Amino acid sequence: MASARVVSTCLFVALLTCTLRCSQCVKLSNIILILTDDQDVEMGGMTPMKKTKALIGDAGVTFSNAFTVTPLCCPSRSSILTGKYPHNHLVRNNSISGNCSSTTWQKEAEPFAFPVYLNKLRYQTFYGGKYLNQYGSKDAGGVGHVPPGWDQWHALLNRSLHFLEERSPSHPFFMMLCPPSPHSPWTAAPHYQQTFSDVKAPRNGSFNMPGKGKHWLLRQPANPMPNSSVEYLDNAYRRRWQTLLSVDDMVEQLINKLDSIKELSNTYIFYTSDHGYHTGQFSLPIDKRQLYEFDIRIPLLVRGPGIKPKLTLQSPVLNIDLSMTILDIAGVNLSTVNMDGQSFLPQMAPSLRNGTERPFFLVEYTGEGHSSEDPSCPKLGPGLAECFPDCVCEDAFNNTYACVRTLKDANLQYCEFADNESFVEVYNLTSDPHQLENIVKKVDPALLQIMNQRLIKLESCTGDSCRNVK
Repeated sequence: MASARVVSTCLFVALLTCTLRCSQCVKLSNIILILTDDQDVEMGGMTPMKKTKALIGDAGVTFSNAFTVTPLCCPSRSSILTGKYPHNHLVRNNSISGNCSSTTWQKEAEPFAFPVYLNKLRYQTFYGGKYLNQYGSKDAGGVGHVPPGWDQWHALLNRSLHFLEERSPSHPFFMMLCPPSPHSPWTAAPHYQQTFSDVKAPRNGSFNMPGKGKHWLLRQPANPMPNSSVEYLDNAYRRRWQTLLSVDDMVEQLINKLDSIKELSNTYIFYTSDHGYHTGQFSLPIDKRQLYEFDIRIPLLVRGPGIKPKLTLQSPVLNIDLSMTILDIAGVNLSTVNMDGQSFLPQMAPSLRNGTERPFFLVEYTGEGHSSEDPSCPKLGPGLAECFPDCVCEDAFNNTYACVRTLKDANLQYCEFADNESFVEVYNLTSDPHQLENIVKKVDPALLQIMNQRLIKLESCTGDSCRNVK
């Protein structure tokens, strides 16, 4: 009996030693999320990014159907951080009153943002660049407020290379880098300010087309656009490209640094934007906020362990999926996380995970307007916003909508507006990829009813129910 106990003890010690050694050998992957501001994919927004496409896209996967769930900066960034649709994180617009970086947001949402989970797993976390639009304002607590989950916080700045040099090699790291480009005021680096001198906004698709059959806000611009609007948007388009060249340089420097410290092969790098942008589509000079493809589609490139190079995937992916994917990579049990998104790690690295893609999803937006009329556009009256150039308004109180977007069985978009018309827009993007014709009056009523029921379910979904809507 004594000899048996000795043998049993020896086996236990040997097993424990092996387990400890194995746990030390397993190294969690590093993760970097690069998030630009206002970068479209539909109108050539990735064209200047040659280094980024080569170093991330060609080395990994490009998602051709990536979308934001809301086409405005602060609500979209809040969705990325929380993994939730706007109706669940309650950030409606870019103002404090719209819950952008408000004290309510700081108390009720920030403690559950995905970096908090990573920090608890002993990830070294770094934030650099633009955060939420109202961050740093007096009503948001000033720049002294540091959201939970971040070891190094450099909002409005970027010291990423120093972080990589000074980090501890014994723990993985997560970096979120948010350059403000290509958002206005489109200030390019001096050595790039003369580039793309002959570039103009693309004239294809819905450029300078009337918004016939669309919500009233799309019907109010002059068509064709006056020359002053066209010149303005061309200048904006060109300067946006110029600012992106510095982002392209940043990506190259970052990857070179990762290679030099021998961490590149163990690092997932995500490149995306908070939403898209338009320059002249449906005669709207410049902005975002609209339900159309040019504003809701975003670039998404990913490289990292288990991802084969030069892949292009058609699976629909949302910006609320970024947080769940990052937590999945970090080994978090996703069933314990209260988020609306789902991990797309199974799609880009099927050797690591099994999973399914969603059949349809929600896009929602709450319109903004001013209670008084714009003094520079006195003929327009109150309730409007973003009325430039040439007094063309890009937003209004009743530019509030919710859409169901499907890709799997049919390439459709169904949108309802919260206005006194109960206005509806429907598009078949297979036959009409530029969304020129609203076919709501031509569609089988049975299909409209199905889409309406899906929309009702999605608008009230939370967590699992957002992933399992039938």
